[in-house]
Amino acid sequence: MAGEGFITCLWFDGQAEEAANHYVSIFKDAGISGVHRVNDAGPGKPGTVMTVEFELNGQRFVGLNGGPEFTFNEAISFQIPCADQDEVDYYWTRLTEDGGQESECGWLKDKFGVSWQVVPTALFELIGDPDPEKAARATKAMLSMRKLDIAELRRAHAGK
Repeated sequence: MAGEGFITCLWFDGQAEEAANHYVSIFKDAGISGVHRVNDAGPGKPGTVMTVEFELNGQRFVGLNGGPEFTFNEAISFQIPCADQDEVDYYWTRLTEDGGQESECGWLKDKFGVSWQVVPTALFELIGDPDPEKAARATKAMLSMRKLDIAELRRAHAGK
């Protein structure tokens, strides 16, 4: 069987199109490729949005308006690798705006309840340092943060 990779399906309670538009406004390489509406066969009211197909940074998604039966939780999250502090700040601000919630260690929930990890790529070099003392200092600093601060992580790693 030939496949096209994976497509992540996100279950919303009526906000699939709003969420897709929100995410597409945040990510630079993003777009909506299809909106599918309920027809006379249902389920739901004909003409309402059933699914929205969209892509964010090369990852394909389908937003499904499935109803209130299921909600998002932290067991699934999307990790955004960030090259520098400006990227961390940008994604953190955009994804927590309008009702998003900060968590710890670079994690947050957006206004739809989807969990994201906004992570500087430098983090893994710092907490994975072969020197266990440096790695421990960087890890301890990370554990004390909500939004990750690269300069502070580097200072902790260096013992300053």
